[in-house]
Amino acid sequence: MRYYIIAGEASGDLHGSNLIKEIKKLDKNSEFRCWGGDLIKEQCGNLVKHYKDYSYMGFFEVFKNIIKIANNISLCKKDILNFKPDAIIYVDFPGFNMRIAKWAKSKNFTNHFYISPQIWAWKESRIKIIKKVIDQMFVILPFEKKYYQKLNYDVNYVGHPLLDVLKNKGKVDEKREKLIALLPGSRDQEISKILPLMLSVTQQFKDYKFVICGAPSKTKLFYEDYIKKTDSDNIEIVQNQTYEVLKKSCAALVTSGTATLEAALFKTPQVVCYKSSWISFQIGKILLKNLKFISLVNLILNKTAVTELIQGQLNKKNIAKELKYIISEDGKKEVLSFYDDLEKLLSKDGASKETASKIVNYHLEPNS
Repeated sequence: MRYYIIAGEASGDLHGSNLIKEIKKLDKNSEFRCWGGDLIKEQCGNLVKHYKDYSYMGFFEVFKNIIKIANNISLCKKDILNFKPDAIIYVDFPGFNMRIAKWAKSKNFTNHFYISPQIWAWKESRIKIIKKVIDQMFVILPFEKKYYQKLNYDVNYVGHPLLDVLKNKGKVDEKREKLIALLPGSRDQEISKILPLMLSVTQQFKDYKFVICGAPSKTKLFYEDYIKKTDSDNIEIVQNQTYEVLKKSCAALVTSGTATLEAALFKTPQVVCYKSSWISFQIGKILLKNLKFISLVNLILNKTAVTELIQGQLNKKNIAKELKYIISEDGKKEVLSFYDDLEKLLSKDGASKETASKIVNYHLEPNS
């Protein structure tokens, strides 16, 4: 069969690439055409565009690039028509993907959505479109299946794909080094706002080494420009080693997103950092008024397990204060107890394998 896969951002690239691996095992005659990153490119070989050229963060940033986004949507539609896939698989990235899915259904394509849009956070009205245009929805958070049931829509809970990724990375070492991992995100907009604030505390922790975990799409030179603006000599840059760094680090400063869950599953105490443009933040406050937390750790546990420093709260004084606490024995013990609770909730693994099986079998079943 022919599969068309659309992913955005580093996490979608990771989970999309693993999904392709599993589909290949089940469908020996599979052909792929994809939007994603380096990992998807390795598996697909037929990459239309890299996510760094079409992924934008924040309402204002999206508005600024609205013409580019419209052009990419137009390109994607034309490319789908040319490729004529048997199945279109959308990996997260709902702003872009839901627009394509609505159009694709009008052209009688079959739509599978892997990693549900977070309609429980905002835009619950999207459920009307989802019911009409998505043939199979795959959710990865334990509370999402019940949420969708209340909206009279049946979804597949497959577990979080990170569990499979981390299971293959070996056991977590209880002994930690005097390292503090910095995960400033992958987009230029978030890195420019968050990384300088993360680096502002390096001189207050001179006994520790700060390790910037670089995004796959960025060069070391990109991060060195930020380091030059500090007077610190305890900063290092690594690339493609995020998990190895998290396994060794005694603490982490993490930009909100999938990375918060990665740090938690590696048992690394963390402070969650978030800052966007003033306009994007104000719009977000209105649209996300029902959302109590921004980190996946706190959302899944439905309580404040890790500290979230948001917008104005994200400053040198607060970062230093919270970092000192999670490095302390009491702070570490408290955070790790919450991580144990999280791991119990996320006990289901095999997300990529189960999703691949349901997608392939959907097209083999009669009357599908």
